[in-house]
Amino acid sequence: MTPTTSQQQLYRFLEDRFTCAQACTECARACAVRASLVEPDGAEHQERVRRLGIMCAEACDATCRTLCEESQQDEQAIRVRVDWCRSVCLECARVFDSHPGAESAAASCRACADACADFLTLLR
Repeated sequence: MTPTTSQQQLYRFLEDRFTCAQACTECARACAVRASLVEPDGAEHQERVRRLGIMCAEACDATCRTLCEESQQDEQAIRVRVDWCRSVCLECARVFDSHPGAESAAASCRACADACADFLTLLR
């Protein structure tokens, strides 16, 4: 944000940042639950679902922490983190789509990816 940013732009920035952080938290929860339901010694596809669920939960958790920090942060670093989270969420949603019973987790991943994309539009 620049010194000439209007108060309305600042409010939208903060609202979208909070929405993104909240979506990351929900996605992390859904992915952690989904990963815990998959047997670690299962077939190769099931193991990939479990690992990707854990990775997505960790990416979302790290992104949420970054967005919730109050200190001045490099906007480029935030952009990279949020875009990384968006990419991981989309990949996870695609994998969850092919796994029966993972529809809710896939929807959480897509909602998080959408919130990340919305937030990224404010950073450009």
